[in-house]
Amino acid sequence: MALDPVQVTDPTATARHATTERRTARFILTGIALVFLALFLVLPLVSVFVEAFRKGPSEYFAAFSEPDAQAAIRLTLLVASIAVPLNVVFGVVAAWAIAKFEFKGKAFLTTLIDLPFSVSPVISGLVYVLLFTSQSALGPWLKSHGIEILFAVPGIVLATMFVTFPFVARELIPLMQEQGTTDEEAALSLGANGWQTFWHVTLPNIKWGLLYGVLLCNARAMGEFGAVSVVSGHIRGLTNTMPLHVEILYNEYNFVAAFAVASLLALLALVTLVLKTLLELRYGAELRAVGGH
Repeated sequence: MALDPVQVTDPTATARHATTERRTARFILTGIALVFLALFLVLPLVSVFVEAFRKGPSEYFAAFSEPDAQAAIRLTLLVASIAVPLNVVFGVVAAWAIAKFEFKGKAFLTTLIDLPFSVSPVISGLVYVLLFTSQSALGPWLKSHGIEILFAVPGIVLATMFVTFPFVARELIPLMQEQGTTDEEAALSLGANGWQTFWHVTLPNIKWGLLYGVLLCNARAMGEFGAVSVVSGHIRGLTNTMPLHVEILYNEYNFVAAFAVASLLALLALVTLVLKTLLELRYGAELRAVGGH
């Protein structure tokens, strides 16, 4: 019996029709997205560089010759160089534990890792003030031993670590969970010890996801303002990072210098974005497995 051609349909064609927008709708949606990006991302970024060079290149580069600006740049790089490696160690260990093992409190540990995402950076800074102030339980002991946490580099590092420690762990946990434990079990069955298994099996499998997390962590560490502002004390030349230095210059109506330092932060962010994009282009499949943006 011949089939009625009217009743024969192509399911794939139906699916394409159901999920394909009209050309007009595509143009409208794309236009809205481009206008939104232009107004809230590109325009402010361009304004920073325009204001920074308003009085010419000489004034722009003079802003970086100031001792306070140089101290802020050095402190920002120092804090990032301490906080990021420590967060890498924590992120790898936490991801390894959560993805490779079953234990009581696993869900609680995962929740704690996400805590800085839900807590205001200002609140996290205040927590450290409460912990290490002279009225706290630790404060008098630290003072008697000459250990300075608040209004010093250690406090800035701690506050930065708190707000940035989820980035590496959150990039690695989904990747390790998807990979499972097959490779590690095979290495152990062949006589490798724990360190050899990690170095030759686990690390090569996660290296690009790890680098992705490091880039995000470093960008946030250098640009952190709220938590650092609370614990730093705003001591010029000593405890001011670049974001805090920008605020001080702006409040003093030194707009060219403020935007010059802000442009350096913007350049660092753009470098991070370029590296992130290159990673996504080169290792897109693996980065999508870790939820890359």
